[in-house]
Amino acid sequence: MLRRELVEVRNGLTADDVRRTADLLAGRALALPELARAGTVAAYVSVGNEPGTLTLLDTLHARGVRVLLPVLREDNDLDWGAYEGEGSLARVQHSGKMALLEPSGERLGPEAVERADAVLLPGLAVDARGMRLGRGGGSYDRVLARLERAGADPALVVLLYDTEVVDRVPEEPHDRPVHAVVTPSGVRRFRTAL
Repeated sequence: MLRRELVEVRNGLTADDVRRTADLLAGRALALPELARAGTVAAYVSVGNEPGTLTLLDTLHARGVRVLLPVLREDNDLDWGAYEGEGSLARVQHSGKMALLEPSGERLGPEAVERADAVLLPGLAVDARGMRLGRGGGSYDRVLARLERAGADPALVVLLYDTEVVDRVPEEPHDRPVHAVVTPSGVRRFRTAL
């Protein structure tokens, strides 16, 4: 029910709202020490009315940061590819799902995310404990579990609209808190990132 409500609010945003927010989010995210010192950042290309990420991706890439983007596999797990600018993206229509922009180059394997210094996670909400509510497909739950199994501890950051930071989201035993949420009005930290 919470997912549906959050998606309905997002669907009411205009293209101008999304564009304006994307620039604010990029500025705030780029000021994070975790991103400023990162050599590799795993991120994603926003779709629809998600908080926009292309400005952030382009700036990270221009800084010489290796940006990894997900490639959705048939089993809902994620492979990864390098971002080389907007021209390196291909629109992929996944069966029964939305079309995604994915890197068109070499596939680096699901384990590539283990080498990221920071991981930008999509989400619909984050609560006061840092628990993230995703879309429900489980792709990023797999990513977080993979990072934990590998002993990797990158900074975990979610980009959201201000109204999507809520008191509490439903939680399952496999859920893991994020380190920070970036919204147009600021950054909120939940635990110290390395």
